[in-house]
Amino acid sequence: MNKKKNTKVINNFYKNKKILVNGASGFKGAWLCFWLHLMGSKVYGIGYSPNKNKNLFYQLGLNKLIKYSLIDIRNFKKLKKKITLINPEIVFHMAAQPLIFEGYKKPFETYFINSFGTLSILEILKNLKVVKSIVCITSDKCYESNNSQKGFIESDKLGGEDPYSGSKACAEIISKTYYKSFFLNKKNCGIATARAGNVIGGGDWSGNRLIPDSIKSIMNNKTINLRNPYFNRPWLHVLEPLNGYIILAKNLYEKPSKFSGPWNFGSKKNTVTDVLTIVQTIIKNWGSGKVKFVKKKRYYEQENLQLNIEKSQKNLSWKPKLSIKKSVEITVDWYKNVLQKKNSAKEMTKKQILEYINRD
Repeated sequence: MNKKKNTKVINNFYKNKKILVNGASGFKGAWLCFWLHLMGSKVYGIGYSPNKNKNLFYQLGLNKLIKYSLIDIRNFKKLKKKITLINPEIVFHMAAQPLIFEGYKKPFETYFINSFGTLSILEILKNLKVVKSIVCITSDKCYESNNSQKGFIESDKLGGEDPYSGSKACAEIISKTYYKSFFLNKKNCGIATARAGNVIGGGDWSGNRLIPDSIKSIMNNKTINLRNPYFNRPWLHVLEPLNGYIILAKNLYEKPSKFSGPWNFGSKKNTVTDVLTIVQTIIKNWGSGKVKFVKKKRYYEQENLQLNIEKSQKNLSWKPKLSIKKSVEITVDWYKNVLQKKNSAKEMTKKQILEYINRD
């Protein structure tokens, strides 16, 4: 199937589909909602306490483009009432406490949101008849650290050395047991988990994350401080895993038993890049900035992290379209245009989605 025909098939599939994005006000959630809106989906979003001043969700006008509800995922009763009322066909569960450092500061909250939140969603959805496809977004951090240079495969042991990683491993186990116990033989509905690498892209304003921290430092003429300059990560532009989730959800909808289970979405083989190189690329593309190393190590982080993406490439016909260099370049381009008021966030996001779709 050629590129244009495949894009048309995806767009036609999603047109008028009733879709729930849980975690709609997050960085990835906002990009996904906007993309689904462009495809003509009936998008319903659930989010929690977004920052109206700089949150991408509001910059994209998604509060007017989709049907949105503000609900704390820990409020099971309210969550159940809303999801039952929506009665979606496809669900992307993205709501999470997404930061490793925050997991150390608030371990109970991290486990509650990331693990019990997944449990809550699946408990609600197992009683709905219309839902056919559920994609639970976890993390590449869900794997037990083994210092492998070959990359984690989906069947590797789950684990984690910190609360965030552990909470994501728990979410994986919950998803598997619910599928096996309640969906496999009783419902025509698939459940998949998606494990993505370190995602970057315009509109991420989170603290303690490399790209937004670097951009903020440059904008304020401050030095970019790096804790672990030589740690390697499978950096991905946000559109790469979202493309994977979109393809995966369609396949789940059509063949739930074949496509249920875990899926990796990472960078190409041998393209993991260290933190310092990413920051140097940011500085080069922005045209200014300086960096220094901070020796103090506040918490554990895995030094080398690589995902094996052969399963997704072979079975979903998904592959990364962007090099690491290009991913950083278009990320910086988004921030420069928006922060310097050359283009709006909505204009830049739409432009980058359309350009990405048309890439080989």
